Amino acid sequence: MNKRNTQQRRRAIVERLDSAGEVSVDDLAATFKTSEVTIRKDLATLEASGLLMRRYGGAIALPQELISDPSEQHVSVQKQAIARAAAALIRDHNRIIIDSGTTTTALLPELVSKQGLVVMTNSLSVANALRELENEPTLLMTGGTWDARSESFQGQLAEQVLRAFDFDQLFIGADGLDPTRGTTTFNELFNLSRIMAESAREVIVMAESSKIGRKIHNLELPWAHISTLVTDDQIKTQDQQRIEEQGVIVIRSGLNHH
Repeated sequence: MNKRNTQQRRRAIVERLDSAGEVSVDDLAATFKTSEVTIRKDLATLEASGLLMRRYGGAIALPQELISDPSEQHVSVQKQAIARAAAALIRDHNRIIIDSGTTTTALLPELVSKQGLVVMTNSLSVANALRELENEPTLLMTGGTWDARSESFQGQLAEQVLRAFDFDQLFIGADGLDPTRGTTTFNELFNLSRIMAESAREVIVMAESSKIGRKIHNLELPWAHISTLVTDDQIKTQDQQRIEEQGVIVIRSGLNHH
């Protein structure tokens, strides 16, 4: 399927939703002369990108209170820019791990153009969005014990599963970035993140520069375990230099990188 056609169709679906408030799968399939399966994949991808809410037989526009905060919208644009820059690091047939989190989830729509991916995740929302992608990456789940706070699987079973594989890349977010120590987290359960990092040849952290300097005491991954930080172009030069001094490549994603 032509990637450009897919993007044009999805843009048209969002425009139709903006004007009508809701859309149905059978109407869209008829309008765009495509299958209902394809339309469902479109709606799933658009939902993962935060552009609509699916409901039985179709989709509705997002409730106003979810989209009216302009600072949140700015963040999502930043996250999309970070995701685009991170996706550019993935080659066809790579074996990758995608950790749970909103920044890493923004990576999923960007994977559509990649062929033959094998993707391991500990997140149900990542797994569900992956299942909807037209290029159908091979999906692996860690399994383990469900942790409601991080909305991900954790624990010894998940760790054993990860240790049984080796991966090209890990994509992971962070609650905080400490320019001298590494990534920090609010979550007490960060052992799995370390096992993920050990299982991957390249560790790519995706995080907005606004997370630098947050005082969070749990050190998740020291810089020595991290290959690359993909952040936005608001990062201060001195922070970037301090991180690069730890041997980490810093990629600044501009909002104008389309």
